[in-house]
Amino acid sequence: MFAAIVSVWALLVGISLLMMGSGLQGSLLGVRASVEDFSALMTGVVMSSYYAGFVLGSVVTPRLISRVGHIRVFGALASIASAIALMHAVFVEPIVWSALRVLTGFCYIGLFIVAESWINDRSTNENRGQLLSIYMMVMTGAMATGPLLLNLGRTTGYDLFILASVLVSVGLVPVALTTYSAPKFEEQERFSLRKLYSISPLGVAGALINGATAGALVWLAAVYGRSIGMDIEDISIFTAASIVGGTILVWPIGRLSDRYDRRLILTGVALVGGVSASIAAIAIAPSP
Repeated sequence: MFAAIVSVWALLVGISLLMMGSGLQGSLLGVRASVEDFSALMTGVVMSSYYAGFVLGSVVTPRLISRVGHIRVFGALASIASAIALMHAVFVEPIVWSALRVLTGFCYIGLFIVAESWINDRSTNENRGQLLSIYMMVMTGAMATGPLLLNLGRTTGYDLFILASVLVSVGLVPVALTTYSAPKFEEQERFSLRKLYSISPLGVAGALINGATAGALVWLAAVYGRSIGMDIEDISIFTAASIVGGTILVWPIGRLSDRYDRRLILTGVALVGGVSASIAAIAIAPSP
């Protein structure tokens, strides 16, 4: 296990910096959209456009990897993501931001594909859950740190966009300089979503529901915080808190998934999440 972690240390360091920049950028855009008086509809379009890029990138990235390799794709996508972070500060328009968010999502899903294929290449079935949980802890922990960086500059200026861009740029350095070999790309059989569902219906359903809920929780937390009158310090803590829980629990869940049926663990986690969300909804409901 230790040897597997050592073999991907550069990737983990790079991903942590990238996600710190992503966490800062996402929270900053939510706050800035409120400052610029974007409508609730346009703010939702801007933030959800990120996932349109996810879908596109998931199709294109494997083809890029097969042509130029994991490390080059990682470096190219990180460079583009860094430039896009700065462009948000130059063109403060909802339509432009939506297009930039599509490109951001495209870049980040590509980075995740590279990272997670690297993790899978270094893991075995006996330690895959633990290694992936360490990767997720690093990723979500860094992402939770990002919103706290809102306190370092003005949300109405260029400063924080520049900081997000710097973090993303520096994140590609450890991966570009690593002496460990990247995983070899093997052409995989292409199959449809229907076939994927037939292989793992619970996995597909869980991924869809998780994506819908996590997207709203992570990217719109800052918008919600500002709408109820929170200041920047409170918004940064509130947004970070929404991610910290996942960081803390991902290791024990990963450990359990290596010891027990992963479908059972996934079902249990979903139930706990549903109950927790219900309690939160009841707690904040206005009194009759």
